[in-house]
Amino acid sequence: MSVEAKQSPSAGPLEGLRVLEMSTMMAGPYAATLLGDLGADIIKVESHYGDESRHLGPERDGERSAFLSLNRNKRAIVLDLRRPDAQEAFARLAATADIFITNIREPALSRLEIDYEQVRRHREDIIWVGVTAFGADGPYAGRPGIDFLIQGYAGLLALNGEPDGPPVRVTVPLIDTLTSVLASTAALAAIHTRAATGEGQRIDISLLDALIHAQAAGVGSYLVTGEETPRTGNRSLYFAPSGIYGTKDGRKVVITCPSQRFFTKLCTALDVDWTSDPRFENLDIRARHQDELDELLEARCNDFSRDELMERLIDADVLTAPVNTVREVPVDPQIRHNRMIVTTEHEKLGPVTVTGVPIQLRGTPGSVRRPPPLQGQHTEEILSEIGYGPERIAELVSNRSAATSAEFATGEDD
Repeated sequence: MSVEAKQSPSAGPLEGLRVLEMSTMMAGPYAATLLGDLGADIIKVESHYGDESRHLGPERDGERSAFLSLNRNKRAIVLDLRRPDAQEAFARLAATADIFITNIREPALSRLEIDYEQVRRHREDIIWVGVTAFGADGPYAGRPGIDFLIQGYAGLLALNGEPDGPPVRVTVPLIDTLTSVLASTAALAAIHTRAATGEGQRIDISLLDALIHAQAAGVGSYLVTGEETPRTGNRSLYFAPSGIYGTKDGRKVVITCPSQRFFTKLCTALDVDWTSDPRFENLDIRARHQDELDELLEARCNDFSRDELMERLIDADVLTAPVNTVREVPVDPQIRHNRMIVTTEHEKLGPVTVTGVPIQLRGTPGSVRRPPPLQGQHTEEILSEIGYGPERIAELVSNRSAATSAEFATGEDD
């Protein structure tokens, strides 16, 4: 089902960069993951409770899918930053870091002594990235927020769904994902600036800003014309056919024809003469007769199995895709070829399959070098790197300023 994740000749273009990540769920953690994919040393700092995603989703031998799917290429340390000994360890660790990423809200942010000015005391040129739902200041600052809420604020819910139906949320956490990409991009821009000026800086990234950025077409159209984009379901506002069509084996395909050229190709592939029908003779007229065209196209698609139809359409250079189930995605030949499904060796679970690195650098490729870490898996290793001896590490664990994975294996976390 997957290819093996192998060590690259180089760990990647960001080898030598150290990132501390103290965040939870997706937008913050996944930003660090992307940097880790490209070779950065990612140290995930967690409390005894851990990243919220360690407690969500289907379970495999005590490890949750939500965490496993998002946290490759990291080492994990547990520190209770409410304790002075843990603060001392964090200070030493922060002094070695180039980038710090967090999505912890105020007032906890300052109480744990990890806001920008507090972390900057440990390393003056730190790149500090704060991820929030709505922004670091302003009327909504400090409110809790997740992907679903942001879809409401930024108008995506109003745009998504069938024309006569209710708004429908986008179930894939695309706003979290987009925010993570922006956070990692911003961090690298700041690293470039620091190389030139010697100065670090604070960066603020919000889910709301990320989705407004992605809404350049929907919101931008209103700003330019004053017209609100209506919901269209799977159809297009501007051309037809465009939608999802069933086949005789009960499966479905996507077909879309944004130009006369592609409509002609579709008719050729299906052996139909719709181009001579006055209802369908050009793009504008077809858009007015979508119902009739969709009815004909659905009936013709049902003459084939999905695979037969796909072969015909692809051979004719039609814009088409299968509606793959999640089970079908990992075996798709192009996804496999792109190494977007890889297997890595987990400390506890053995072989674990995760998504791969989406940026294909040919000279200095990234890779999945590390599996998602157990909670506290690298606590001793990291503390040793910043100057703690075995006896002092044991003391930190004993007084619960720190914890190792052994503690969580016995279910003693609080």
